[in-house]
Formats: sequence, structure tokens, C-alpha cells
Amino acid sequence: MKKFWAEFKEFAVRGNVIDMAVGLVIGGAFSKIVTSVVNMVMSVVGLFTSAVDLSALAVTLYREGAAEPYFSLPYGAFLQSLLEFLVLALSVFCVLKVLNRFHRKKAEEEKAKEEKPAEPTKEEQLLTEIRDLLKERAE
Repeated sequence: MKKFWAEFKEFAVRGNVIDMAVGLVIGGAFSKIVTSVVNMVMSVVGLFTSAVDLSALAVTLYREGAAEPYFSLPYGAFLQSLLEFLVLALSVFCVLKVLNRFHRKKAEEEKAKEEKPAEPTKEEQLLTEIRDLLKERAE
């Protein structure tokens, strides 16, 4: 049993697991932000469609003379989920686009450093001077 807990401890404190936990917490908070933005957008869309709450929209069919519906298709919930997905996807795309721009800039800077010929060290300069002096004496 000790070995099991030792392995679990090693797994739980590994950097990747902690990073993933932080990502989940931030993702949960980000989800709340996206949900609030979606609710605001849906309210504006609701003004144009004369609906108070789009998530409550549904196609309802009644039988003749029946007080209760026998079929209901809640398409408003689908619309709200779809809009939430689109806002979330757009947000993630924008964040990744900014991150990719930074990574691309960094890669270009590193490539420029690699392309630029390295200046010789003091030792190399001294050795070059000695070589040139020896060539002159030999001639």
C-alpha cells in the first residue's frame, strides 16, 4: 500500500498534472466569462426576435382538444449552445493567434541570430594574427 501512495504522490506532484489543474481552473473561470458574454449577445438577439429568452424557444405540437403538448422541440437551447460554442471558439482562436505571433517573432529573432556570422572570440583573433604573422615571415 505504501508503494501505491508513493506512486500516486509522484504522479500528483509532477509538473504536468499541476499545469493541467491550473488550466482546468482557468478554463472554468473562462467558461463563466464566455457564458456571460453569450447571455448578453442572446439578450440583444432576443430584442430583434421579440423573444425574452431564446433558450426557451421551442416548436410545440398539440393534439386536438388536448391541453398538454405531445411533442416539443427546444431549438432555443440549441441556438444558445451554438452561439456559446462560436464565442468560445472565436476567443480561443484569438488567444492562439496572439500566442502564435509571439512564437513566430521569437523564432524569427533566433533565426536571425543563427544567420548572422558569429564574431570571432579574442582567442581566435589572436590566433589569426599569429597565423598571418607567420605567413609573412615565411614569404
